[in-house]
Amino acid sequence: MLKKPLLLLAAGLLAFGNAYAEDEEPEKEFSLDGEVGLLFTTGNTETSSFKGRLASHHEMESWSNDYVLEMLYKREEVDTEEGEQTQTSAQKIFFSGQGNYKLTNPDNRLFLFGSYEDDRFSGFEYQSTIAAGWNSKLWKNKNSRLAYSVGPGYAIARTMEGESRNGVIVRGAFDYKWKVSDSATFKQIVSTEVGSENTKSRSETSISAQVNGSMSLKFSIILNHNSNVEVGTEKLDTETTATLVYSFF
Repeated sequence: MLKKPLLLLAAGLLAFGNAYAEDEEPEKEFSLDGEVGLLFTTGNTETSSFKGRLASHHEMESWSNDYVLEMLYKREEVDTEEGEQTQTSAQKIFFSGQGNYKLTNPDNRLFLFGSYEDDRFSGFEYQSTIAAGWNSKLWKNKNSRLAYSVGPGYAIARTMEGESRNGVIVRGAFDYKWKVSDSATFKQIVSTEVGSENTKSRSETSISAQVNGSMSLKFSIILNHNSNVEVGTEKLDTETTATLVYSFF
């Protein structure tokens, strides 16, 4: 019963994108954004946390490439049998890169994706993925764009218990951007890697407000989910951050 309404919705979205295609703005040839968030508290509660991120986009004649590097670190005071002690409660490094090879229609592309994550408190020593397949823009105009990727791949992971969880996966991703106003931008990025050993999913929802030409304030919520984790480890991790973003290029 939902099939017809969904088809009508998809047709309407495509029509919307096509109607404004002539208004799309040219992309920068190269961009690099740096993001940082810091928090320190003292007194009754002592904590320190750091969130850093570098994101780069490189637009070329035949290729369109994206790279992301994220770091998260947090220490806080906790009660133990020996008394109050300061311990590390979050330590994570994540890197991803995707190259998109443009076909005759530049909105249709072949992609190659790779990622590596070292999250000390996820129950995994590391998780790595490589995938390839089809990438396409459903629409792009001066106010919004929506692109997706889908294709097969291979995941390599090792748990804290020393167990390997490797296998074939299918990766799918959506990337949506909406320029709410001249100074505010909303982004939604969702990806999932479905495999027999584990399904790893990630969602990033953010809104940023431009302070001046190069500086912005950003509020984001990141969800990371693993379907198969060690006993005593949560399947879902969340990050809610407010950060300062500087555009180098």
